[in-house]
Amino acid sequence: MRYWLTPPEDEQFDTKVGDICELYREAPALAQAGERVMSTDELTGVQALERQHPALPLAPGKVERREFEYVRHGTRSFIISRDVATGQIVEPYGGPRRTEADFLQHVQGVIASDATARCWHFVVDNLDTHRSESLVRWVAAESGVALDLGEKGKRGILKNRQSRAAFLSDPSHRVVFHYTPKHTSWMNQVEIWLSILVRKLLKRGSFTSVDDLQQKVMGFINYYNRTMAKPFKWTYQGKVLAA
Repeated sequence: MRYWLTPPEDEQFDTKVGDICELYREAPALAQAGERVMSTDELTGVQALERQHPALPLAPGKVERREFEYVRHGTRSFIISRDVATGQIVEPYGGPRRTEADFLQHVQGVIASDATARCWHFVVDNLDTHRSESLVRWVAAESGVALDLGEKGKRGILKNRQSRAAFLSDPSHRVVFHYTPKHTSWMNQVEIWLSILVRKLLKRGSFTSVDDLQQKVMGFINYYNRTMAKPFKWTYQGKVLAA
């Protein structure tokens, strides 16, 4: 037996998948034209666990052994944007939460990192913080859109999640969000990078505090950008996956 997920009906599924795959393929050319493509997501509830005793190292015929007792020092959340064309992690954000305000602050930091870019594309999932009222208002101001945005929950562009996402997806804006279909986190390239972070740092780390955790994550990102960053080879073409 193996698990299987029947995805919800989505009339725009093929369009969304095709849009993101095309965006990945065209990222290098877009970068040459002054358009940056970011793959963005959060890693939340990352625990700062400190092992009470040091691990016993590898030895001939023996695997590394780790003490099972640990001390919990709290958690941190990270918001990561990865440049699809270069593989670089841009303006990573770490803090105690990942609220609507935190996500907006991260996006603003990414935009501020390159004043020469004329357009930005963000591939994100459908989390509410990725289609919030504050994000809509900021994108409207950033893109010079002088419209009545309406009122959240009542009317206009701000009325609901769908109306806000439609506005944020408008290709005429300076900042454009591309939403993956529901249950397709694998469509977002930054998920691959987050698995690298978990394997190379978090899984085997011991952290004395949340500040130590954050410092080591940021240190790993700096090291990755200097020595390991490169674009992923995206081979998925948007075809139906075999059952």
